[in-house]
Amino acid sequence: MSSKAVKAVENHHKGYNCAQSVACAFAEELKMSEKDVFRIMEGFGFGMGCMGTCGAVSAMAAVVGMKESDGNLDGPSTKKNCYRSAKALIGEFEEMNGSFICREIKGVDTGKVLRSCDGCVEDAAALLEKYLSE
Repeated sequence: MSSKAVKAVENHHKGYNCAQSVACAFAEELKMSEKDVFRIMEGFGFGMGCMGTCGAVSAMAAVVGMKESDGNLDGPSTKKNCYRSAKALIGEFEEMNGSFICREIKGVDTGKVLRSCDGCVEDAAALLEKYLSE
């Protein structure tokens, strides 16, 4: 397991939601305090509270945005690259886990669990770590 995946799973075991677990593992790379990242990501847990997009997947998109955005309020020019990167990571996650929707991953309607929350957190963190090292 990658070092960020280990940290993310440890965060999850401390009670962080899936989104917080993943994003907080990258606080240093984001040049943000873990507390600020924790607060930003809170609403993304449990599939944004309604078992929609998996929190670990939302964290991947958030971290990509925080790393890729030029922060240019007057003329943002990084959206296309950001969207491309997020889409690629989400595609990899979906390929690994069969879905990026919390409800489907948890098997709410089918009774078939595709992946544990710890597994989703691990996968998202490992994908992000690989992405950031490229």
